[in-house]
Amino acid sequence: MGLKTTALDNYSRRLVEYCSLQALQSLTSPDLGDTIHEGSFSRFTFDMMLAWETPTPSDQQTTMESISKEREDRKEPLGPNEAVMGDDTSLFYSDMMPLLVNEEPTVGEDAYVWFGSVFPLACDVVNARFTFEALTATTANRLHYPAYDKFLKEMDKSFKSLQNLPTPTEVEFAEDEFILDMEGTAGTQRVVRHIGTTSWPGRLTLTNKALYFEASGKLSYGPAFKVELSDTGMDQQVTTASTGPFGAPLFDKAIEFTSLPEPLLLEFPEMTSSIRRDLWLTMIREVIFLHRFISTYNIESPIHKWEVHSRVILGVIRLHAAREMLRMSPPPPSSFLIFSLYDDLPKGDFVLEQLANNLKETSTITPFSASYVFKSLNKSDPIALFAEMAKEHDRDSSSHEQPLTSLGNTIDQVRDEAREVTVANAHIEGMKEEGLTDSLLVLVGLVSPISKLGPVIQQVTSWDNPPLTGSVLAVTLLIIYNEWVGYALAAALILAVSAMFWARQRKVGEICSEVIIDTSSDKTTMESIVEAQHNMKKVHEYVKTANIVILRLWSIVLARSPKHTETVIWMLTGLAVALAVVPFKYVLMGLTVAIFMANTRAAKAMSNPRGSRRWREWWESIPAVPVHTVDKAELRTA
Repeated sequence: MGLKTTALDNYSRRLVEYCSLQALQSLTSPDLGDTIHEGSFSRFTFDMMLAWETPTPSDQQTTMESISKEREDRKEPLGPNEAVMGDDTSLFYSDMMPLLVNEEPTVGEDAYVWFGSVFPLACDVVNARFTFEALTATTANRLHYPAYDKFLKEMDKSFKSLQNLPTPTEVEFAEDEFILDMEGTAGTQRVVRHIGTTSWPGRLTLTNKALYFEASGKLSYGPAFKVELSDTGMDQQVTTASTGPFGAPLFDKAIEFTSLPEPLLLEFPEMTSSIRRDLWLTMIREVIFLHRFISTYNIESPIHKWEVHSRVILGVIRLHAAREMLRMSPPPPSSFLIFSLYDDLPKGDFVLEQLANNLKETSTITPFSASYVFKSLNKSDPIALFAEMAKEHDRDSSSHEQPLTSLGNTIDQVRDEAREVTVANAHIEGMKEEGLTDSLLVLVGLVSPISKLGPVIQQVTSWDNPPLTGSVLAVTLLIIYNEWVGYALAAALILAVSAMFWARQRKVGEICSEVIIDTSSDKTTMESIVEAQHNMKKVHEYVKTANIVILRLWSIVLARSPKHTETVIWMLTGLAVALAVVPFKYVLMGLTVAIFMANTRAAKAMSNPRGSRRWREWWESIPAVPVHTVDKAELRTA
């Protein structure tokens, strides 16, 4: 009976898929933007996802039971009347509005991913699961129709607004160049370029090929400064940066291109956070990764290249729509951008490699590709490349099956490993926010067990227990003489493995789930301040001593003191001859015996304090190379 039910469910789902694909072809043939604006497209596709998720009554009952169980686990309201909302809550879509429509069926993640695989408008199958998580973070991972309808309408609105943006001054776009974002205009927030100690506000434009900055003039913008992002021959490096008055790095709200002949430092001023800077940094890197992907995997066909460009453009449009829809809690940009996402995820390069292989296996543009979706949205201003795409589409419009099974398996594997990494780094992120004092206390606490080895080593080498010291010396000499150092290291590794097995069997990791660091002190605040000052003086003395040692060594190497240089030459020559004649194991044995015998009474009785004094006097008589600190301006004028 179970096999018959499973076969019936598979047949029902296949029937839903076939009927949905046939209806999509007719629904998307006219202007897609009009159908989205009317709401007919969102209503039909949402019902299509519902039908795919619950093709039979038994599936519907199972889905409702799982949703109810999830809500009970999360302690979320089951009915619309149970949620207590304030009187001032707006009725237009906000981050909390889906909680008001719990009585309507909702769509799950698998149905959303399936729809993205057949028609990549609401999501791309490559990052569909991450997009779904970002959109449903406030609604228990269930997609409600008002949110879905609002998302598609915001996508259409963002697409049309990007189409109407002006071209940068004295710039002529390529035929397949499309604006992804623009800021610095009268209706947007400011963008400032810093050149040394001067600042220039202006307009910043990002396309799928380049970045343009135009300095603001009195009546218009100046000529655009172009950063070519499609040049894979130049290793584009863009990083975060800090800016401030007179070049002081006070505000961490800027990005910097470090690989350009002319430096480019752009600031995105904000009152509190650096969300704008992070958004632009992610989008710029997405464009760089896009062209690097095309170059790395040798994608040469213009149709395949434009398919990749279309995926990136649609991803940016989804990002704009989601940020407009979720203003109260903006989603992370990487959830909507393919290459930025998988550049950070563990083994994300496997997904990109599989994506490139799948792309090369597709010889034509189908009605269910990103290029076709972009074409349907871009009816008013078609790109010249669409003519070639249209011919291919007319020749083969029925072939929409793509090898997505292996890609889906790779994505699931990467997603699982990403969750493991997130859990593993949860406590590390908290440590990164600690101050210098707390970090030093944690470091001292973690290193303190190792410091306990010092007294043990001192006890062994001090001959307080002659049988123990003699045994250790004999074993060490035997290992060196017979060249068993490799075996000794292997034995040490086996002991470490045994300790790990013992800890796993005793479940020590579960019992000792965290490290406790004692930060208490029996000193008063004034005593702590005085001690900190003394420690800083000690650190300063150590730094000065290190500088003096290095300068005296340079003096010997450069022969500024011929007498000392000659002494060092004879010493190094004698040492080189000794190492060349005497086998190295005997040298190690001699050093080992010297270390152990240095603490014996006989060695202490035979030691000559005058010898160490003469060595100290010889070292202090070496003249250090003089140091003169200058500024860059002085070097240029010299």
